[in-house]
Amino acid sequence: VDDIRHMEEMENERKNREREEKERTERAKKIKEEFNDPNSQWEKDKGDIESISKQEEEKKAQAGSEKGPNVKAEKNNAADAPAKEEVEAASNEKCHSVAVCVCRLIEYASRIMTSHDPEERTDNSSQELPVKTDPSTERSGDSDAERDGHRRNDSAGTSIKIRTQMDHRNGQIHEALPAMPQARKLSVAVDAVALITTECITVTSAMRKHARWQHSSVSAILGGNPSFTRSTETLRPPRSRGEKPGVQQESNVVKDDPMPNPYLSASRWGLRGKKGRSMQDDPLLAAFARLRNDLRGCTDIRTFDIPALLHPFLQVIRSSSTSASITSLALVAITKFFEYSLISRDSPRLALGMQLLSAAITHCRFEASDSAADETVLLRILKLMEGILSGPGGELLGDESVCEMMETGLSMCCQLRLSELLRRSAEMSMSSMCQVVFERLKTLEIEAGDNVDAMDEQSQNGPNTLKLSPSIEGQTVLPEILAGENRQTTTHEERNGTQNPESQTSTSLDLPRKNGENIPQRATASAVDLSLPSQENAEEPVSIKPYGLPSIRELFRVLVDLLQPQSKQHGDGMKVMALRIVDVALEVAGPSIARHPSLAMLAKDDLCRHLFQLVRSENMTLLNGSLRVAGTLLHTCRGVLKLQQELFLSYLVTCLHPRVEIPSEPGIDSALYEGIPEAPKLARPATSSTSSGRSTPVPVKDRQKLGMEGGSRKPDAREAMVESIGALSRIPSYLVELFVNYDCEVDRADLCEDMIGLLARNAFPDAATWSTTNVPALCLDALLGYVQFIADRSQLNPRFEGYPDREKLRERRARKRVVIRGATRFNENPKSGIAYLASQGIIDDPDNPHSIASFLRGTTRISKSVLGDFLSKKANDRLLRAFMDLFNFTNKRVDEALRELLNSFRLPGEAPLIERIVEVFSEKYCSGATPEGIAGSDAVHVLAYAIIILNTDQHNPSVKDEKRMTYTDFAKNLRGVNGGDNFDPEYLQQIYDSIRHNEIILPEEHNTSRAFDYAWEELLLKTRDAEDLVLCDTNIFDADMFEATWKPIVATLSYVFMSASEDVVFPRINTGFLQCAHIAAQYGVTEALDRIVYCLSSMSTISLDRPWNTALNTKIQRGKESVMVSELAVKLGGNFRAKLATYVLFQNVVRGNVQEIRTGWKYIVQMWLNLFANSLISPSLSRRLHLEPIPLQTPTHVIDRADKPADGGFISSFFSTISSYTADDPPEPSEEELEYTLTTVDCILNCQIEHLLSEVTQMPLRATKDLTLALIEQLPQESSPVVIVVKPERPAAAPKTNGQRQGNRGPAYDPSLLYVLELLTVLAIRDDASFAEVGELVADALQNVVRNAANTHFMVLSRAVFYLLLLLEKSASQDQSFIRAPVILHMISSFTQPKLEKSAALVLKGLNICIKESGSLRNEIFNTPDFWSTIERIHAIPAVSPIVFNLLKAIVEDKALAVTADNYEYVVGLLNSFANAGGAAAASQQQQQREPNGRRAPAQEKASSRENDGIQRGGDAVYLVYQLTNRVPTLISQSHLEKPEAWITYWSPIFSCLRMQCENPHRTIRRRAFSCLQAALQSEQLSASTDHSDGNTGVWKGSGGDGGDEGGGREVAL
Repeated sequence: VDDIRHMEEMENERKNREREEKERTERAKKIKEEFNDPNSQWEKDKGDIESISKQEEEKKAQAGSEKGPNVKAEKNNAADAPAKEEVEAASNEKCHSVAVCVCRLIEYASRIMTSHDPEERTDNSSQELPVKTDPSTERSGDSDAERDGHRRNDSAGTSIKIRTQMDHRNGQIHEALPAMPQARKLSVAVDAVALITTECITVTSAMRKHARWQHSSVSAILGGNPSFTRSTETLRPPRSRGEKPGVQQESNVVKDDPMPNPYLSASRWGLRGKKGRSMQDDPLLAAFARLRNDLRGCTDIRTFDIPALLHPFLQVIRSSSTSASITSLALVAITKFFEYSLISRDSPRLALGMQLLSAAITHCRFEASDSAADETVLLRILKLMEGILSGPGGELLGDESVCEMMETGLSMCCQLRLSELLRRSAEMSMSSMCQVVFERLKTLEIEAGDNVDAMDEQSQNGPNTLKLSPSIEGQTVLPEILAGENRQTTTHEERNGTQNPESQTSTSLDLPRKNGENIPQRATASAVDLSLPSQENAEEPVSIKPYGLPSIRELFRVLVDLLQPQSKQHGDGMKVMALRIVDVALEVAGPSIARHPSLAMLAKDDLCRHLFQLVRSENMTLLNGSLRVAGTLLHTCRGVLKLQQELFLSYLVTCLHPRVEIPSEPGIDSALYEGIPEAPKLARPATSSTSSGRSTPVPVKDRQKLGMEGGSRKPDAREAMVESIGALSRIPSYLVELFVNYDCEVDRADLCEDMIGLLARNAFPDAATWSTTNVPALCLDALLGYVQFIADRSQLNPRFEGYPDREKLRERRARKRVVIRGATRFNENPKSGIAYLASQGIIDDPDNPHSIASFLRGTTRISKSVLGDFLSKKANDRLLRAFMDLFNFTNKRVDEALRELLNSFRLPGEAPLIERIVEVFSEKYCSGATPEGIAGSDAVHVLAYAIIILNTDQHNPSVKDEKRMTYTDFAKNLRGVNGGDNFDPEYLQQIYDSIRHNEIILPEEHNTSRAFDYAWEELLLKTRDAEDLVLCDTNIFDADMFEATWKPIVATLSYVFMSASEDVVFPRINTGFLQCAHIAAQYGVTEALDRIVYCLSSMSTISLDRPWNTALNTKIQRGKESVMVSELAVKLGGNFRAKLATYVLFQNVVRGNVQEIRTGWKYIVQMWLNLFANSLISPSLSRRLHLEPIPLQTPTHVIDRADKPADGGFISSFFSTISSYTADDPPEPSEEELEYTLTTVDCILNCQIEHLLSEVTQMPLRATKDLTLALIEQLPQESSPVVIVVKPERPAAAPKTNGQRQGNRGPAYDPSLLYVLELLTVLAIRDDASFAEVGELVADALQNVVRNAANTHFMVLSRAVFYLLLLLEKSASQDQSFIRAPVILHMISSFTQPKLEKSAALVLKGLNICIKESGSLRNEIFNTPDFWSTIERIHAIPAVSPIVFNLLKAIVEDKALAVTADNYEYVVGLLNSFANAGGAAAASQQQQQREPNGRRAPAQEKASSRENDGIQRGGDAVYLVYQLTNRVPTLISQSHLEKPEAWITYWSPIFSCLRMQCENPHRTIRRRAFSCLQAALQSEQLSASTDHSDGNTGVWKGSGGDGGDEGGGREVAL
């Protein structure tokens, strides 16, 4: 009960969460209304921001127009500093107001974020608020703090974005969450120019400390230019767009002396070199000096030329004369430029700069030192490459640049001589870069629109010089650091004819070819000479297209090639790395890959082929990676991988589905888990063991190694595979797609059913014995997720557009079942199979060989061994020729044609049969134009046979290699058989080589290393004709899918429910049962719902075929409260699973789904009856029939604990037990049994069975009939046939017992039987439609009970009669003829007197209901002798005498003339009996009065009261007899008797009765009898009926007059 209450608390918590979610949604809607309000603060803030932005733009334009063309004008504006400060103060104030508005917007956005409204978070476009300040307003006159403040305002303004979605139909704007930036942007607190200068000094300072540059000139420090061999205009970086000559001209060189003397400048500082000559700077230092010189006049670094900015740093990176530390400083500097946004999207010549940078870092060279410093450089290169691709200019890179960067990263990943840390870092960087590269596919798709295929064709048809060759084991990239080669690099001095004598061993990222040849120069930035000034490079126009599909395709190809399973060059670690990167690519752009034909072909062929072989690896890391990638591939690209997916899933199912029986567990009925498949449906029949010797079937172990069979896998591998299946099953529509695309296709496997069967079987606990302990839980979770998806989709509206027709799918599925049965029969007996298929319409004409051959060739379910034997028989010659006509051997060699033929069936083992096939083949081969070099069909016949012999000789393992046939032997055997000539030697050589290297054998029997490749080629051929996978985001197929898969699901839930030991399992299982029940009810899968009812009822232990023992039921009473302790209550209360199953059944499964239950009512009814028999549910239906509740069975023992002390001690308990044994009473229940009973009572109350019964009585007709049939099954069967005995007109006297004492033992009372009958009656008479549907069934059941009165307890019998009479009354109003009053009355009258007396009250109550209204039923009852016979037998019973008398009184006084000729005598006789009974009562009173006076007992007083009532009824009976005189004339007139006879028939009973009552012992009755007799004699009716009488009528005529006897002058009956 606590667990049930806990479940209720969980349900309440769920409702509270839903309520809170609803409140949040309403709050979000309210916020939206505030946004939509034109008078809200939101609109005011927007207006303020727009006005401030507009003013700022106007002032910027004004300031720009006032500026002069010369920079010197800025220096003369010092006097205007106060005005500038005022402007800046006003600007800051406005920025502050903007910030206030922005804060309000953020507050609104945060309120929306907390509202959790999913609709508001769905955005399609973004808008940026106009709060960004123009960086051009910053000038050199501003302080660093002011510039920093402007930058912070700029960054703050640009980071605030509000995404909106416009609904054009209602014009509403839905605000959503602020857009999160993709990358973190940093702001620099120092001046940008100063920062770059510092970086230049840092690099040059490190260089000067090196021996190579320690004698550098002063210009390297001061920023001058020591080399004036070129003009200053040449050395100057290109101007920015729109930039005019300014201060830069004056800062580089003096106008008056454009060519100053270098010796003069050197001597001026006193620096001399050897022999008095000045030291010239190295080009690397000179480049930094030029950059510093150019930066002196720069005011905005974002307008500086990017190639010029990067030039000196790139020279250092590419120079082999620098050390690792110096190269690292250059890389750090460039990294800072990007991180601090010094290089932005609007920077001049950014595209060229990005190409130069990419070329430099991918061709990086430096002197090798220690490995730590070298790898630090490589790490910085990785970081810089990652920043370049994801930065502002990443999309400007060309295909060549991207390929080089990817090649460099992959090379680092693949170099095993590098440290593990570096390789892992390279792998992470590659993953990040691949995310960016493959994300560009989406941009390309948007740009291409609907012309994606055209873009793909254009990229393939264009010049394709891209070729990624990542270094593997030091063969392509990084040769120096890995192989230790002394590579000399070419520098500027070398080109001038001088070579640096201090050159050392260097590290390089250049890309030489594997064979040592040079890489051809490409028209990219990598071919630009960075040792020259940037302007010289700029003179060469470089047109580079942003990277796109070519580089993406090449990268994808290289990654896929790294996965080759047979490659010894690619180790497992390299494959794992490639798998991780490919997985990232598929996660980012899997659907885009599927939409591009070239990428899709790589995925369909190479990637799938490699993956499906890698999943067979025993290396767990490799297996997990391949399974992960395969899952992601199917998740994103399964639309184009229909057959590949079938192959992959078939392998997993074959590996994971166990072939062992489910072990029996104590306490778990095996019937609960029926429906678990023993083997997957895709399992093929075993290949015939017979062999012709001309093929080499592979042993199972070898086939498993080759990947052709699942085989046994290690436990960890099984768990990984199960996790992969679970990940796929978590795709909501995945299993639906499997069902539609495979289970409903004739030639495809039933993957959906096999997957569910696999998960169900492995969810059993014993699966842990061959896998791991996690597998059962994983499979159970996947199963429950599958059910959850169906339940969620069932609440959605169905969508039909764009999906296959459901009826066609059902037809195909039905056809598939027929084909499978027919193929199975064919494999056992071919003729029987063909006959069956023809009878089902699969084969159009069984007499047409072409029709049969088309089916045999088109299906894959036929055993090829059986097919070969069948075709080769002589009786099937026409079929063989028709089968051969299906092939096209045009332009094929004989061996190729023969190979194609023998791929369709297996050659038989007997030579004559082979001869017949070869003969027909040779005729078919030459049926068209005879191939060149072939004489005719005879030559083909001999050649084909020779090929078969050669195939056996070359591949039979029993033949030794030295004895195998050579080409010479093969050709010698064929001499002169080609029409007397020889075959062309080259032709025979080709045939010989083909057979030698590739055996002619069935694909499933290959045992060579090409087994998988051959099977894969076959699969690719099939993909040409296969349709694409249908993606099913709809619920229209869920009904058929659930109907096909519910059995293993319900079986698994039942088994786990009974075997689970963890408490967390039960809520999930209960939810699964609930969802399965609702799905089955909604989609009309009644079989599933009935199975769920059966399983839960069995697990509840209440529904048993045998009744529970109620002999020891004990009632414990305390005051007005009582509880029945029974065997059922005690066992149910002590079984948690049974209680939970009971609750789930009644409260979750049955309730709300009663209209869809069919055969499950049987078990529900059994539970009701057992609960009712043990006083656990009350008989609430009796009130509907205006009856007292059904009396329950009297308990064996009643214990009243009202006055019993709480603790009587051991002695009192002992004596209580002893006394119960001595009194032969059952022992008193223990406290534990009482507690269990109370727990059961609470459980049943929580089930709310009373409400369920109310729901049952309102079910539709179909469900009502099913429940009726289930109730009737619970009734005892009729033991004897129906025999109707005609009763005499007058009832016979009851037989006497002759003093024998009758036994007191009779039929046992079964209250549950009454419960069934009562519920049947309620269902039948609830309305007219129900009565017409089930009335006859219920009437027959009730009649069977009444007929078996001898073996039925009187309580059951009396109520059954009453229910039957209710049906009789209902049938009269419905004009139904299946129940007749005479039959019922006859059965009642056949009761024994004791049973009739005990049933009299209810019999009369039912009869009163039937005769309450006048009609045909009433007349039929009144005119039935059995009715009066029954009344006659029960009228004297004191309890029912008043009822009978009132019935008679109603009949006599009825205005509808109820008294007829048929019942007239019965009425008079019964009234006379009541009068006599009154006299007998009077005699009894007189006897009591004669006794001595004394105190009368209450019983005597009660008897006296009954006697007085009897006397009263006696007097009334006399008067009623007199009233019948009014009916006599009518009866006589209606009678067909003669008048005298009719007079005697109708008058004589009245006068006889009145004469008899004139002698009644009671005076009152006598006086009334005399009065009525006198009145009758004087009545007009009597005189009217005697007008035509004569002397022969037997009457006496009086003398008349006033004197004499009463009635003088009247005719008095003798």
